[in-house]
Amino acid sequence: MTNPLPQKAADTTPEQPWPVRVLSLKISDYVDRMSQLWVEGQVVQFNARGATAFLTLRDPDVDMSLSVSVPMNAVNAMSIPLSQGARVVLQAKPTFWTKRGTLQLEARQIRPVGIGDLLARIEILKRTLAAEGLFDRERKRPIPFLPGRVGLITGRNSAAERDVIENARRRWPAVRFEIREVAVQGASAVTEVVAALRELDADTSVDVIVIARGGGALEELLPFSNEAMVRAVSQARTPVISAIGHEVDQPLLDLVADWRASTPTDAGKRLVPDAAQEMATVTTGRQRMRHALARRVEGERRSLRSLTSRPVMADPVALVRLRRSEIEALRQRADTRIEARLHRAGDQVEHLRRQVTALSPQSTLERGYAVVQHRDGRIVMDREDVGIGELLRVRVARGDFGVRPVAAGSDSQSGTPDEGDPSADGRTSSQGPTAPSPSRNRRKRPAAAAE
Repeated sequence: MTNPLPQKAADTTPEQPWPVRVLSLKISDYVDRMSQLWVEGQVVQFNARGATAFLTLRDPDVDMSLSVSVPMNAVNAMSIPLSQGARVVLQAKPTFWTKRGTLQLEARQIRPVGIGDLLARIEILKRTLAAEGLFDRERKRPIPFLPGRVGLITGRNSAAERDVIENARRRWPAVRFEIREVAVQGASAVTEVVAALRELDADTSVDVIVIARGGGALEELLPFSNEAMVRAVSQARTPVISAIGHEVDQPLLDLVADWRASTPTDAGKRLVPDAAQEMATVTTGRQRMRHALARRVEGERRSLRSLTSRPVMADPVALVRLRRSEIEALRQRADTRIEARLHRAGDQVEHLRRQVTALSPQSTLERGYAVVQHRDGRIVMDREDVGIGELLRVRVARGDFGVRPVAAGSDSQSGTPDEGDPSADGRTSSQGPTAPSPSRNRRKRPAAAAE
């Protein structure tokens, strides 16, 4: 007895898988339970076979499509003939063909999308994108003054391409282009334009991108109001110029682009500056600079002439001579004053020297005074301090000698010098048989006091 198959897809295992027929039947059952619906798209293929027409319905924003079968009587009931590229809405029931494993739609009704409906949908999309800030002026990037390379997205062998290139090279012959020829209408227009835009935006040598197309009906310009294209332009790193149709045509691409050209010819003029005009501007600027420089030089010359005509400039050393005379007079006055002060200072020094000499102990001795000292060097200040026979030292102006006092009334001639007498080493002794007279004693005391 074989094992039963799993009832749910989640219950399948490598040991108990579903056969292809089971999966196909289950998908078919699931699709059959779907209700009828209305769907919108763009017809990219149309083929009538007897009583049934087969077409491919494509999403205009992304590369997705479905096969559709529709009765010819429904096609013939349309208000306008059905053709490739037409926008339609149809009522259909999804079906799944189990033999081929394909999904398709069986249409019951088909209607063309009117211009009014398209404009209403574009207006709704416009408000949505504006609310997101895609059209704000703050996000617009400046167009370079002189681009090194221009990216051009346009139709194959189109008049728009010639208008852009010829007008740009007429103004600036050295301009270079990186051209991408794509479909600018139809089912593949959005996909090809967006791919070319991203390719050029990734090229770092391209400084600006132009999307150009000539005029046409509203249906032909619909790709340039497509949401996918508008968002791709808003995300581009390189500035984008929109040159779609004529002045009256205003697709959403014009609002999101960094600059809108009224026509492809206008875009060619806006891309690059006019070489002749720029040369004329440079020539005019050089002339103005030359004239301004000449006026400046002439003004400086007048100022120099005015300065050199002044007396001080006629004899530049006059002030130097005057200052030199003043400095010389000041130097003479300084020399005179310094010399006078030196003379006065010399006189003062001589006067002080004489005073010091007159007051010195040597001068006192030279006037006849003497200094009497005990043996230990003390000066004799009082007669009572002197003992009889004490050896004293007498200092005079030119030398010294020793003496011994004797008692009053003794003979000054008697007595012999002792061994400590200074007369023993060749000095003259002042001892005598009699005591010194009072006058001599009075003379020695002032000398001792002076010492």
